[in-house]
Amino acid sequence: MTTTLAGTKIRRFREERSLSRAAFGAWYDTPGSTVQGWEDDGKRANAVVVNQIAANGIAHHQDWYVQVSAAANDLDAKWTPASWRTAEARQLPTYPDAQALEAATTQIANFPPLVFAGEARSLTADLARVAEGKAFLLQGGDCAESFAEFHPNNIRDTFRVILQMAVVLTYASKLPTVKVGRMAGQFAKPRSADTETIDGVELPSYRGDNVNDIAFTAASRIPDPQRMIQGYSQSAATLNLLRAFASGGYANLHQVHKWTHDFMGNTPWAKRYGEMAARIGEALDFMQACGIDADSVPQLKATDFYTSHEALLLPYEQAMTRQDSLTGDWYDTSAHMLWIGDRTRFEGSAHVEFLRGIGNPIGMKCGPSLEPDALLKLLDTLNPHRIPGRMTLITRYGHDKIEAALPTLVRAVKREGHSVVWSCDPMHGNVVKAANGYKTRPFDRILAEVRGFFAVHRAEGTFAGGIHAEMTGQNVTECTGGAVEITEQGLADRYHTHCDPRLNAGQSLELAFLLAEMLNAEMAERRKAAA
Repeated sequence: MTTTLAGTKIRRFREERSLSRAAFGAWYDTPGSTVQGWEDDGKRANAVVVNQIAANGIAHHQDWYVQVSAAANDLDAKWTPASWRTAEARQLPTYPDAQALEAATTQIANFPPLVFAGEARSLTADLARVAEGKAFLLQGGDCAESFAEFHPNNIRDTFRVILQMAVVLTYASKLPTVKVGRMAGQFAKPRSADTETIDGVELPSYRGDNVNDIAFTAASRIPDPQRMIQGYSQSAATLNLLRAFASGGYANLHQVHKWTHDFMGNTPWAKRYGEMAARIGEALDFMQACGIDADSVPQLKATDFYTSHEALLLPYEQAMTRQDSLTGDWYDTSAHMLWIGDRTRFEGSAHVEFLRGIGNPIGMKCGPSLEPDALLKLLDTLNPHRIPGRMTLITRYGHDKIEAALPTLVRAVKREGHSVVWSCDPMHGNVVKAANGYKTRPFDRILAEVRGFFAVHRAEGTFAGGIHAEMTGQNVTECTGGAVEITEQGLADRYHTHCDPRLNAGQSLELAFLLAEMLNAEMAERRKAAA
């Protein structure tokens, strides 16, 4: 039996409120038998009723055209925010005090949401445009946020580098850039082993500041649920500042000259950015002379900025999951977008079970171990209704593997007709250990993977729609190479990361310009093919 997504949402809305079909139909001067037709047979309501149902936020216009199988309906019915507890959970810490964990998550469940369902739906709509090739996704931020480095200047500096990168990409491609930060919640980290050994001493691995402390002592490495509460508070403060920056004037395009960091000095990419900013300034002055300014066009003085993190620490994510009062759908209000990592996206995973039930847009890391059939099963589980913009596939192969391995996944997804955003994470597959012991990522390998990503999608006729980078606005020395040549010997100068090496502000801007060239060439090819 097949119905529509609208029918499914109406049925769920009724059942959660114990409304009969007749009672629901009475709101729209419609008999209960007609409501049954919407729910069970996929029949469409008339235009007036469709508009009324959409206005009440129960089912959107496009939902009447999305077919849903009875099996998908059954999956919806069985999901709860706690149903992940019946599945296999990997990469979760073992808390020694269950009562303390329960007390902390209960307290968090009573805290206000950090983001709202409507904002998550807006991001889904923006990502749907990326999937159509009408926008580009820029997702970036810290490898792992820390309590020790929490400072408004650090938040501001990363935000403004993302603004710079977005301006470069939009100016070159003439496509809107969807800006998503790895910020305001990116604390927890997966580990390759449960323990680590230093000088013969074995202790639990560091799993991120909202789990335990990075200091290598027995007391510091004990998972402490109170750290989740501190993580919530830091995320709330970070989001508050990001919202102010995004809408309070800092993101005004007239400030485009002021976003460059002083320490970037006279680097080639800073000079190139300055030249581009000058051209943008001239265009804005011309527009203002014509009567078009930030007061008449709000997009000139504000921007949409979303947050994201890996949904790893499931007790926290469950506590932050709330039911939207308008639609009855569940949303994880800890971030606008959540993603599932390479180590937790297996069949029967507790993380997959949790993410399939929330309404947020979802990212999924795709690496060398992922086979096409497994990917298609995961897509059917995580997005059974095939909602455009819900799924972002974040590829992470390594510069020397992407062109051989990625095409099989792209072909399978294209063949099955899934609407997804394809995004490139050129960071995780390109980690090396320097001769002096520092973990680093050579900039030339990062660029090589991005070039391979674009080459694959050009060959397969699909859209290379995004970049996912670990980066910071600080002047760190963690990744080698770039225009300001950071050598292995120079890594020790300012190596501050709590986890993996990040691009600094200069390298991030350099990456944006090189991305812009690739994206511009891609758009030129598409225009040529369409002519």
